[in-house]
Amino acid sequence: MRDGSPPYVAAAVLFAVILALYVLTVAPTTQFWDTSEYIAAAKVLGIPHPPGNPLFVLVASVWGMLPLATHYALRINLLAATTTAGAAGFLFLVAERMLASSTALPRWLRLLTAAAGALVGGASFTVWNQATVNEKTYTISLFSITLVMWLMVRWADVVAQAGRREGGKAVRESGDSSSLPPDRYLVLVAYILMLTTANHLMGLLSMPLVAVYLLWTEPSALMRWRLLVAIGLAVAAAASVWVFLPIRAAHYPPINEGEPVTWQAFRDVLLRVQYQKPPLSVRQSDFISQMGMWVQYFAWQYARDWGASAASFFAVIFAGIGAAGAWRQIRRDPRAGVAMLVLMFTITVVLVYYLDFKYGYSFRPGDNLEREVRERDYFFVASFLLWGIWVAIGLGALLENLGSWFAAWADDQRRWRFAAPVLVVSLVPVLGNHLSASRARETFPRDFAVDLLQSVEPYAILITTGDNDTFPLWYAQEVEGVRRDVIIANQSLMNTDWHLRQVNRRPTFPFDSLHAILPYRGRSWPVPSSKPFSLSDSQLDALPEVYPVSRRSEFRVDSLSLVMQPTELLRSDLATLQLIKDNLGKRPIYFSRTTGGYPDDMGFTPYLVNQGLARKIMPAPVRPKPGLVFDQRLGWMDLDRTRTLLLDVYHSESVARKRPLGWVDRPSESMLIVYGLTYAVFADAVRSSKDTVQADLAAAARADSLAQRVFANTSFSGASLR
Repeated sequence: MRDGSPPYVAAAVLFAVILALYVLTVAPTTQFWDTSEYIAAAKVLGIPHPPGNPLFVLVASVWGMLPLATHYALRINLLAATTTAGAAGFLFLVAERMLASSTALPRWLRLLTAAAGALVGGASFTVWNQATVNEKTYTISLFSITLVMWLMVRWADVVAQAGRREGGKAVRESGDSSSLPPDRYLVLVAYILMLTTANHLMGLLSMPLVAVYLLWTEPSALMRWRLLVAIGLAVAAAASVWVFLPIRAAHYPPINEGEPVTWQAFRDVLLRVQYQKPPLSVRQSDFISQMGMWVQYFAWQYARDWGASAASFFAVIFAGIGAAGAWRQIRRDPRAGVAMLVLMFTITVVLVYYLDFKYGYSFRPGDNLEREVRERDYFFVASFLLWGIWVAIGLGALLENLGSWFAAWADDQRRWRFAAPVLVVSLVPVLGNHLSASRARETFPRDFAVDLLQSVEPYAILITTGDNDTFPLWYAQEVEGVRRDVIIANQSLMNTDWHLRQVNRRPTFPFDSLHAILPYRGRSWPVPSSKPFSLSDSQLDALPEVYPVSRRSEFRVDSLSLVMQPTELLRSDLATLQLIKDNLGKRPIYFSRTTGGYPDDMGFTPYLVNQGLARKIMPAPVRPKPGLVFDQRLGWMDLDRTRTLLLDVYHSESVARKRPLGWVDRPSESMLIVYGLTYAVFADAVRSSKDTVQADLAAAARADSLAQRVFANTSFSGASLR
């Protein structure tokens, strides 16, 4: 038993401090990867990628209505900051309670030590980076994990205070009038565990700790039928959140991934069939390398701003402090020590095995290996946060040793004061991650979405390729109302039946020419009268996943002619060709520059004209004329339209601004490189044009300067362009 009641006021202060840290570094708008998808889904009450995350959508939708900020995306990012800070607050409560049973520190120093551990966990790179932007649903999972941990720790104390005897009858009531009856803690824990699955399965990672505390403290609780019935009812009431998916899907919101309107589609969404992951018996990379990736991610957590050597040094320091804390806890408080050990084993080793990732994006045990498309450190965010508990106990053990050493020449009060400064080590993650974890002032992903949408003419079909050139566009259209007239067809998602139906179902939104950018302003634009596909939903569903082209054949639409060599076409290829067949001459059709060489590989090069960040398909082969030049790197370029877009429309300063550590995320720097290439090639094309005048040379110089500033934020030097 410990002295005093739980330090809720101190936890609230710690919550406020860490929340302030997150708010100072929060992203002001949407970011790349899943951020835009989740924000847009919250706005329209839609269904994001499988398994659909209904609890997150509902919570974020309500949160987004609060007048916390002018911009909707910032409001949702503040949800991530608040829930992560809340998780740090509960971590503080757990750490303080575990310090009480593992150390002999005075209460004031125990509070400071618990706060130090919570700060180390909360300011670790991945935790902090996720807290500043709602990129994933994991921040709510962190909140639920730490809440469940605190409820179980508190339950064990209440059971002890209640003095239960054999048979489960209480001898005396708890002396803490603020406590719930013991069994109600267990019902609440069961409810939270089931409810959090509707946010993400990560919330279940606290179950090993629940099991250890329950079996170690009062296994007879499992024999009380009234408790079991109450738990069953609580579980059934969380589980009910999942009915949101088929109910909302039947209303066909703008974001309706998986479209779970049938039982089979609902099942496929829940089981994430879309991703076609192999069974666990088929390893995507060897397990030793997979554990090595976790170690690599752990090494990033404490001083990422200071370079690889310093980061590794402090990772070893905090790993050692945490290991010492684990050892101390197991010896002094076996129940809590075993519970934490089982929990940490689950969220590291077991989770690594279960996730079965390919070789990491930057993990290089060899060449020509199949790799993840991005870093996956965020999947292990719980282990980085909860390591702060063992860091707190390790620091507590260190303080005890220092206090004993100082006791030879200082009284009891002064020896602890002399030892306390060692806690300053907890500031290392704050100082060592404040640049790399911060998203402050970063508006580029949102600006990219607006720029790309403004690159295409009214009522265009824009073909994109992946998450980063699609989700921000969904955000711009559905949250900010930017260019909703544009239909976005994603190459990857066109391999699914639901996305094809979603593209075909999208209504025609009016284009406001009076307030449009200069190239489209004040002109009359014909409104399409037909759907993007001439095929019915059943015909779209019937498109084969793979279509073999057995002999040389021709694809022709008016004067556009492609010679198809024997090959295999994917469903997305067939859908792309169908879109062109049904819309060429009726709607403008563009490939985003982010699709790379895909349209060239399909044979469209003679028919494509670059207009800023997009390439328009022309109905006949392009011929040279004033203002239209050919470049070996990007093909045909409309100089006038591109000049206007690059220098007058695009958010060039947002793109090219100096970032102290370069672009935040190496796998997504290709979005910056697309800008740099476009600016650089435009500058060269202007200089090589026969029609160039002095004003054009000035524009070329500005574009060249912007290109170099963009490249300075990436690992691509741009020198190979010359």
